[in-house]
Amino acid sequence: MATMGSLIGLVNRIQQACTVLGDHGGGGGAGGSLWEALPSVAVVGGQSSGKSSVLESIVGRDFLPRGSGIVTRRPLVLQLHKTDGGQEYAEFLHAPRRRFSDFAAVRKEIADETDRMTGKTKAISNVPIHLSIYSPHVVNLTLIDLPGLTKVAVEGQPESIVQDIENMVRSYVDKPNSIILAISPANQDIATSDAIKLAKEVDPSGDRTFGVVTKLDLMDKGTNAIDVLEGRSYRLQHPWVGIVNRSQADINKNVDMLAARRKEQEYFQSSPDYGHLAHKMGAEYLAKLLSQHLEAVIKAKIPSIIAMINKTVDEIEAELDRLGRPIGGDAGAQLYTILDMCRAFDRVFKEHLDGGRPGGDRIYGVFDHQLPAALKKLPFDKHLSLQNVRKVISEADGYQPHLIAPEQGYRRLIDSSLSYFRGPAEASVDAVHSVLKELVRRSIAATEELKRFPTLQSDIAAAANESLERFREDGRKTVIRLVDMEASYLTVEFFRKLPTEPDKGANNNTPANDRYQDNHLRRIGSNVSSYINMVCETLRNTIPKAVVHCQVREAKRNLLNRFYAHVGSKEKKQLSAMLDEDPALMEKRDSLVKKLELYKSARNEIDSVSWK
Repeated sequence: MATMGSLIGLVNRIQQACTVLGDHGGGGGAGGSLWEALPSVAVVGGQSSGKSSVLESIVGRDFLPRGSGIVTRRPLVLQLHKTDGGQEYAEFLHAPRRRFSDFAAVRKEIADETDRMTGKTKAISNVPIHLSIYSPHVVNLTLIDLPGLTKVAVEGQPESIVQDIENMVRSYVDKPNSIILAISPANQDIATSDAIKLAKEVDPSGDRTFGVVTKLDLMDKGTNAIDVLEGRSYRLQHPWVGIVNRSQADINKNVDMLAARRKEQEYFQSSPDYGHLAHKMGAEYLAKLLSQHLEAVIKAKIPSIIAMINKTVDEIEAELDRLGRPIGGDAGAQLYTILDMCRAFDRVFKEHLDGGRPGGDRIYGVFDHQLPAALKKLPFDKHLSLQNVRKVISEADGYQPHLIAPEQGYRRLIDSSLSYFRGPAEASVDAVHSVLKELVRRSIAATEELKRFPTLQSDIAAAANESLERFREDGRKTVIRLVDMEASYLTVEFFRKLPTEPDKGANNNTPANDRYQDNHLRRIGSNVSSYINMVCETLRNTIPKAVVHCQVREAKRNLLNRFYAHVGSKEKKQLSAMLDEDPALMEKRDSLVKKLELYKSARNEIDSVSWK
């Protein structure tokens, strides 16, 4: 099995790595982080209960700010790392690469960092300060010093501060992996202890709570805390520990903490009240007790910790797959990545067209609704009105009236009517072009692989739209050609089948120039209208075919063909520029890669250490 403290030392290192990567709960934060899955000790007590003195005794150094009222205004995550020797020093997460060997400077930095977050007020913040201390005089341990519980707000504090502090403390001690170190002064009735009251609420069985009685030397003469220390006043699953804090005179004289520990042991050994408990009293014993318990808790939770790590590793791997893995540095790998992104976009674009994704149905809507509606609105009624037919027929004859039929007038009426079809034909081309452009935009947005490359997104969009413009021009030329073809050669059989008998009631002896009677003109207009309707029905079918052939089919087949050839001729530097990722996404992936390495390393280390 693991040697004493090795698991705790490992947990400390893992928690430290978690804080560097921002993967920690930080009191009330979202659950599920590796930091929160690992047990730690939350130090709870009322104001002036001696919390700071207990922590300093455990560390063996003066390093915490002191004063009246609320001194601890932010949680302090204190990680103790036992070293084999050498100089003692401290490091803050917010000041990496800076070692503090002067613990008076540590105290000042805690105060300054608190003020940076809260300002020079008496306000509190739930954003923790992370401090690591490396020393041969400590045991491996993680302690979280929390603001002291209070009952009233003093001047300069909001009325809500009493509840705010309690909520902050609860956010730590509520967690099932939290070990509660409940600090109570001996000169106060244990029944009124704020720390014990809160611990009882969140840990009614007492399995997670360690009770500490401070200021034993300040009790009135003739009284003692034996009933509390022996568990008769309030029973916990773990033994109570008594602490003798340094006196104010010792603090003023800067009495060495190691000397203060010896003085504490002498007090218990020579005390008539506590002599029989001296072997399990004092800060040094408390630190070892917590370390032993923490080691046992970690061992018990190893299976659940490993399970949580495995689940998180799978989630990070899936997220990295979604974001995309890092790209190789050579030109071949970069070109492959670009082409792969293009294929992914092309696949999504075709899904839009073929119905796998929404949007392609709008093209059908152009043919089934917009084109017929546009054809129906053409002004043939006005163009083939009696007045206009008379005008066109008369002008077509010139000075020489027609002999048999006004063929030239017929042709002019048909030609001018057919010209109206150009508008709906070109409008169909433009409408489908707009749909295709929108589908390109949607496809780029929907291609997950492309989201990491904003420059490549722009390049693909530009290339696709350039192709669509080319296809639109081909489509426009084709549909106009269809209209022109109808005007170039009229269907003769249609006119040969028209009735040739004269109008009833017409006078056959009337000169040709006088035969433009209304009935005759109406028949001409009706004949032309019938022919135009026949052409309209033909174009209603052939225009969609031309548009699909020239625009939709080409978009499916050749949207990025020129882009592929263009990319293939680029050099490495140009390819790299195209794969210029979104900095925020790169930062996110780098963070995930580091977390993945952390979790895998933690899993391997926990597994190896637990079986030593």
